[in-house]
Amino acid sequence: MSQSLPMPPITRRADGGLRQVGVEIELSGLDLDQTAALVAEAVSGSVRSISRYERSVAGDVAGAMAGDWQVELDFTLLKTLGRRERDGGELVDAAEELAEDVLRMIAERIVPVEVVSPPLPLDRLDVVNGLIGRLRDAGARGTGGELAYAFGLQLNPELPDTDADTIRKYLQAFLCAEEWLRERARVDLTRRLTLFAEPFPKGYVRKVVAAGYAPNLDALIDDYLRDNPTRNRALDLLPLFLHLDPERVRAKVDDARVKPRPTLHYRLPNSEIDVPGWDLGTAWVDWLVVERLAADPVLLDALCQDYAAFLAQPIERLVGDWAAETAQWLDRNRLR
Repeated sequence: MSQSLPMPPITRRADGGLRQVGVEIELSGLDLDQTAALVAEAVSGSVRSISRYERSVAGDVAGAMAGDWQVELDFTLLKTLGRRERDGGELVDAAEELAEDVLRMIAERIVPVEVVSPPLPLDRLDVVNGLIGRLRDAGARGTGGELAYAFGLQLNPELPDTDADTIRKYLQAFLCAEEWLRERARVDLTRRLTLFAEPFPKGYVRKVVAAGYAPNLDALIDDYLRDNPTRNRALDLLPLFLHLDPERVRAKVDDARVKPRPTLHYRLPNSEIDVPGWDLGTAWVDWLVVERLAADPVLLDALCQDYAAFLAQPIERLVGDWAAETAQWLDRNRLR
């Protein structure tokens, strides 16, 4: 398969393998089985029912995909109920069945169906764009479809390495570019009201972008957990840190929704799947700015210095426009 999306400057992991990216897309307008069938068509796979609200789609028969796709109603309580037997096994009484049915009817109006890819090699990302086209043609709707919708597109890029220095560079790159990324993402009002991805606290940002910030892995994780013991960040590092040091993270974050994986979790982009021409590339080209900064220590240090100086001036923070300054800086340095 040819790959039309641009590649990051670092395409391989430290072990030589091609980096992978997981993609999550939230949508409405199609039910669970319709969505799963379209995913199966896109990857030449087969659908398996996991529960009343979860489906699994095996990858293509040639084994080109890196695991199964998941299609589910994005509601933890309903998924838990849906795994319980209604006849035979663990019996659920009529009142509980009725409660589940009412909850399902409400949820289906406001809760998205979520498509979760397996980790896809960088040269396989075009399969996501092919799937988006199929879903749109079938009537999928994104976050702008209704006032109550708060649907997103999430990226889970695997890091080139999981040492402290690599993670620090990606974190610094993101913090310096976050205001610009937010402006570029045009985050839907309903999604902003749900407080799904709050900005990093400025005190924490100042610490991380300061000259000489080079903690070891334990200190890097401790600093993060002290100010960000929550999934509610535009770049969520909890899955990565849980993968690297589960005891340290679980001591501060008791949230079963946080699952370990050796990736970043980028949560800003809207799902605009019903908009003609919208696809993965819209968010991907902006994310590549973070990749390019992280791969260039000289430019990253220069931007960190500029941002630290901006944050140190209270008046500038009030009246200045760091997003605009970032855009100009990126253009001058040909990073976008």
